[in-house]
Amino acid sequence: MSSRNATAATTFALFLMVMLFVFEPHRLAQAQSILEVGKFSAANPGRNLPEGWTPLTFKKIQRHTIYELVREDSGVAMKAVAEASASGLARKIKINPKEYPIVQWQWKVMNVLKKGDVHRKQGDDYPARIYIAFEYDPSKLSFLEKIKYEMIRLLYGETPPLAAINYIWESKAPVETMVPNPYTDRVMMFVVESGSAKLDQWLSEERNVYEDYKKAFKEDPPMISGVAIMTDTDNTGESATAYYGDILFRR
Repeated sequence: MSSRNATAATTFALFLMVMLFVFEPHRLAQAQSILEVGKFSAANPGRNLPEGWTPLTFKKIQRHTIYELVREDSGVAMKAVAEASASGLARKIKINPKEYPIVQWQWKVMNVLKKGDVHRKQGDDYPARIYIAFEYDPSKLSFLEKIKYEMIRLLYGETPPLAAINYIWESKAPVETMVPNPYTDRVMMFVVESGSAKLDQWLSEERNVYEDYKKAFKEDPPMISGVAIMTDTDNTGESATAYYGDILFRR
């Protein structure tokens, strides 16, 4: 993972692999006011993942982040430990962002990355991130973009998501920074927390996914196809520890 080409391939593979979210969507009742996507607090401590969650790994990355449900501050949370590694946990779920525009979650980060930088390919690592993928919709693409997606489908066997939003804990960039991922403008990065001032404490976050997508991509979003959590340090070669609490969407 030391060469720039390998790093670029790794990050692009990360984006492509989120295509796994689009299969076997878990359709939820329209009448619900809250959709509990990640009910980690109700799970049993250990390496067994909660129902619906699966590992998200990448062929070019041999070192994987370790995820484990642990008792933390009188509750159960998902602990992530990255050592020059990258992998995530993903849940395939279909959500209409117009009906459930608000995403809420809790997280606790123990350290930031010295070399982390949302603007640079070499710094494209984060101690914690929430990844939201949106399903492929050819009506929202230009002719040339459709050709590119078709080439990806032929190469990988499936069509990747149309786009994605990352809510990240950054090292230096100011909170509310919005910037395209250094490797692809189909992934937009939103800085929700930054720096070390709030380390080692539980924070509750809330974002309007519907409005954030419109701000990022200048159009209404398609259906959400999946949600992931990820703590990754493969580009910087550093270490990071984070805890993830429950994740839910609401009307």
